[in-house]
Amino acid sequence: MATASGNMLIAQSGGPSMVINQSLVGAILEAKQQKSIKRIFGARHGIKGILAKDLIDLKKETVANLERVANTPASALGSVRKKPTADDCAQIFDVLRAYDVRYFFYIGGNDSAETAHIINEHARAASFEMRCFHIPKTIDNDLRENDHTPGFGSAAKFVACAVMGDDLDNRALPGVKIDVVMGRHAGFLTAASALARQNENDGPHLIYLPERPFSLDQFVADVDRVYTKLGRCVIAVSEGISDEEHVPIASKFIKEVDAHGNVQLSGSGALGDLLAGEIKAKTKISRVRADTFGYLQRSFPGMISEVDAKEAREVGIRAVKQSMKGDIDGSIAIRRKPGEKYQIYYERVPLRSVARDTREVPKSHINKAGNDVTAAFIKYARPIVGNLPLPGHFKGVKVPVA
Repeated sequence: MATASGNMLIAQSGGPSMVINQSLVGAILEAKQQKSIKRIFGARHGIKGILAKDLIDLKKETVANLERVANTPASALGSVRKKPTADDCAQIFDVLRAYDVRYFFYIGGNDSAETAHIINEHARAASFEMRCFHIPKTIDNDLRENDHTPGFGSAAKFVACAVMGDDLDNRALPGVKIDVVMGRHAGFLTAASALARQNENDGPHLIYLPERPFSLDQFVADVDRVYTKLGRCVIAVSEGISDEEHVPIASKFIKEVDAHGNVQLSGSGALGDLLAGEIKAKTKISRVRADTFGYLQRSFPGMISEVDAKEAREVGIRAVKQSMKGDIDGSIAIRRKPGEKYQIYYERVPLRSVARDTREVPKSHINKAGNDVTAAFIKYARPIVGNLPLPGHFKGVKVPVA
């Protein structure tokens, strides 16, 4: 089939990340090389910008400026949390057709993939040839079909380094420290805190993920046990930890919801305060502190994983290249090759296979007690995150009493 000739539109959606602009710039630079792509439009704030016809001309951007944008965290085009209705998707398609958009790329998570899939269905129903591609991005690392997703490696590096720093702080002034990490349904980011461990007895000493039911009583008992043994305890906990009924612990104290009806877990310190209060009330431990990492995890300059940045650029490039191969749609998935050495490859998968539903941390990556990760997770995550600092400690050789 002949390559369609027309314009391209690209947009970003969902939570920003440290490498999302690598995908954006990779796609733009590749599109500039394709004769069938005439103009390159960027929509401000995702589908909201498409509906408002708030577009910018990206083909006129210099390579130097594009590269500077690529190395800048957060969504350069602006993002959106808007969940499109059926009418919205029909209007979006009408705008795309009016601008003769034959190549549509949407960078984001599973909701973004679903939006691209619905728009693609409208185009097919109207017999309007348009290549719709989803470019993966989510720090939660919960996209189906993928071994891991762009954005996760850099956010995981931030989490590991932040917890490493907290552990050093906790060694200096012993007590209990709780770090609340992003992760509503998938605990990959919180699990990455385990990479902070470099020596025996390094924190985090306890890790709690949303994939396992959370018990406040067991939590307090775990903390008391570690504190009794070490005289201190560092804890990493997912914001989405839930009880046996799958009700998030934090939702009992937070009422604000987003456009998708999800409780706003990341913008509050309520969960950390609750857990700290339980420890103070039920143990004799007096020094208990809690921090919520919140939005710092996803757009922190200077904390980018080199592997993450490289792969984020590549999925943008691959999406454009795949769109040249015929009247097809899809999402670019990152797959891992079997073997001890870290090797990945890219594969086009159908939009519908990535849309809507998500994946969780595998059971083999969580310990039996549900309060830590296994060696299998460390092996999985380490090459994605890359090198971390190596803290030093005194040997502790005591001077004889004079």
